[in-house]
Amino acid sequence: MKNFIPVLFLFLITFQNSISQVKTNLELLDIFNMEYVSDPQISPDGKQIIYVRNFKDIMTDRNLSNLWIINSDGSGNHALTTGNQNDNSPVWSHDGTKIVYKSNKDDDKTKLYLMDVDTGKSYALTNTKYAPGSVVWSHDDKMLAFSMFVPESKSSPVKLPGKPEGANWNAPPIYIDNMVYRRDGSGYVNPGHSQLFTLPIQGGTPRQLSFDHFNHGAPEWSADDTKLLFSANFHEEKDQEPQDSEIYQLDLNTGDISALTDRYGPDRSPRISPDGKHIAYTGYDDRYLGYQLSQLYVMDANGNNSKCISTDFDRSISNIHWDSKGKGLFFQFNEEGKTKLAHINLEGDIKVLTDNLGGLSLGRPYNAADFSVSDKDSFAFTLGTTEHPADLGVGDSKSTKRLTHVNDDLLEYKSIAKVEEIWWESSYDGQKIQGWMVTPPDFDPNKKYPLILEIHGGPFASYGSVYSAEIQAFAAAGYVVLYSNPRGSTGYGEDFGNLIHHNYPNNDYDDLMSGVDAVIEKGFIDTDNLFVTGGSGGGVLTAWIVGKTDRFKAAVVAKPVINWYSFVLYADNPQFFSKYWFGKKPWEDPESYLKRSPLSYVGNVTTPTMLLTGEEDFRTPIPESEQFYAALKLEGVETAMVRIPGASHGIANRPSNLIGKISSILYWFDKYKD
Repeated sequence: MKNFIPVLFLFLITFQNSISQVKTNLELLDIFNMEYVSDPQISPDGKQIIYVRNFKDIMTDRNLSNLWIINSDGSGNHALTTGNQNDNSPVWSHDGTKIVYKSNKDDDKTKLYLMDVDTGKSYALTNTKYAPGSVVWSHDDKMLAFSMFVPESKSSPVKLPGKPEGANWNAPPIYIDNMVYRRDGSGYVNPGHSQLFTLPIQGGTPRQLSFDHFNHGAPEWSADDTKLLFSANFHEEKDQEPQDSEIYQLDLNTGDISALTDRYGPDRSPRISPDGKHIAYTGYDDRYLGYQLSQLYVMDANGNNSKCISTDFDRSISNIHWDSKGKGLFFQFNEEGKTKLAHINLEGDIKVLTDNLGGLSLGRPYNAADFSVSDKDSFAFTLGTTEHPADLGVGDSKSTKRLTHVNDDLLEYKSIAKVEEIWWESSYDGQKIQGWMVTPPDFDPNKKYPLILEIHGGPFASYGSVYSAEIQAFAAAGYVVLYSNPRGSTGYGEDFGNLIHHNYPNNDYDDLMSGVDAVIEKGFIDTDNLFVTGGSGGGVLTAWIVGKTDRFKAAVVAKPVINWYSFVLYADNPQFFSKYWFGKKPWEDPESYLKRSPLSYVGNVTTPTMLLTGEEDFRTPIPESEQFYAALKLEGVETAMVRIPGASHGIANRPSNLIGKISSILYWFDKYKD
């Protein structure tokens, strides 16, 4: 008997370990438990990083965030703020002792707060009706500059007679005369513009610096703190030429504003060099192409001698930061499904530092990332892979490392679908196309699986090697999933992007069908159970596909454009879409609009097709879905319409919306799956 207790103890430990190692597939409710890192801000000395930790509240159905801080060696990770609120946009002071950040922790109003990093104590600097925009410290750390919306009074010219005392009339008519009168995600536009402000760090009333009738971009201090740089479109024809912005300089002493650039096309994101002698900015000469590379320019601080230093780089540049010596800049770019961080010197030589920058959402696998740079040229970045949402990474010119694992508490006990990169040639012209094949967690290559083709929007955007809760949910439900970057996607050069210029949708259909064939050739796809879905531009292509082929058992068309003629006239950017995506207004070239509209091919559709759109979508408004729904009903095609209440184009503005979208798609596909 004396050996019985240790043997029993060993058995119990072994049994417990075996239980702890049992993993289950992801469930839709797990989305509420997923977190991700965004906006990592490394301290000036490179020793600490403050980052935004994003999470969700299942009881209030909200996306929330707090600020966390960690040492660059990975030690000392802890929360700076706590609570079911939104804390974001941290910005270090130049001396590294304080930060400013935005929060709605005290009430529903988003305010600007100042925090002492050592003590963690903070207090509100603003109490304005509208939230400050991007905030930047003066070089002496005494002042802050930011943009903020300022409403303007605009009385209606429609005058009603006086109503009798005590009468209960409807609200008066709303008079609108702006080109852009509503924006997706924010609703109908209030009269007013984004103006520039400064504020001492002691708080008080922000000082308004600009008073014109134009929107002003995020400010940047000059080296001597006497001027603010910003981007804006001050051209009188700005409604018709929405891309024609310039870099401007505002003198704080006189209030005078002067232009530093003058060319047709967007100039934006000015960044002053450490010695104050040069300004870097991004932009391009506008050629009215659907996809145009954002290039990197450097000019003298007075606006002279502008030079493009990225002329030979066939990728779009964003998020620029000067290095400590003013000899070059750090930037990020997308290439073949990866977001990369690189450095470019003033001669145009480029060195890639890491390609592990990760996604900033939990929905679909779009390329997106954040990074920041210290005064020592070390950097912090969002690190993500197909196996987990964005975590925090840190690096320098020699190496990088991962600092956080914010989802280990969930993913250690869940089976994750495997994501494999694949390439194929398009049947149309042999163009090489990149995609990713996702197999269920319990995948057996000797079995047959249904396939979902999932198509990205944009169309000038890209999917990549990043985590996607939506894709993982499809795979957990037993489907093989294919997502890809057909022609028109970004990250493959300007020529590839413009293969769909004034020709979308069209041959990207061939790219996608060739991808489906490439996966089928692997031998484990049930060809009688093919399904297709996509949102926005992916919704366009899904509707296009069912009008071209009947090989799919069912389709879900999410937030689509069905009729380009109507879309251009009630989307939230009519002047952009007509000018850049078609070249002519609908009545000037109705044939082009109609032949590129999925509605024109509705008579060919036999595939059971669901429509799914947010009811407050102003980018691809829900009447687009309603048109296709009515047309399919008239044609006798099996169809259904799912409307997401309160949702804009970004359907997942609430966690339950993302779950509702996934549930709707899986219901429709399961309904028709053999």
